[in-house]
Amino acid sequence: MGIEFIVSACLAGLNCRHDGANCELSDIKTLVSEGRALPICPEQLGGLPTPRSICEIVGGDGRDVLEGIAKVFSQDGMDMTELFIKGAQQTLYLAQLIGARGALLKQKSPSCGCGQIFRRKLLVAGYGVTAALLKKNGIQVEPMG
Repeated sequence: MGIEFIVSACLAGLNCRHDGANCELSDIKTLVSEGRALPICPEQLGGLPTPRSICEIVGGDGRDVLEGIAKVFSQDGMDMTELFIKGAQQTLYLAQLIGARGALLKQKSPSCGCGQIFRRKLLVAGYGVTAALLKKNGIQVEPMG
């Protein structure tokens, strides 16, 4: 059968969230253990440490970041845009390399958010940087957790 999906690594139980924890979902963990999904953390692939400061997109959503209209900032004011773009590009590369037909991504994240992201502690409509890049390149993204 082979690998069908990429999944947010935190959903597979890897401690890679900004706070060093995970958001394990048994269904995602099962897909990984069956060899049907590859866990990926775009923020780590971009070079961010774990744990790390909470980040959010300012001036739009992930689509706007990719267009150079919006930026990603950490809560302490550091511009993390390039690291988020790098992580998204690396994630896209891996998804294309394995022929993933879809991505099951962590809801509300500035990287993986699908349909909703946090902005100033409020949920707003939009996509994270990685979700936007995957979607732009024809990979179906679905929010999880």
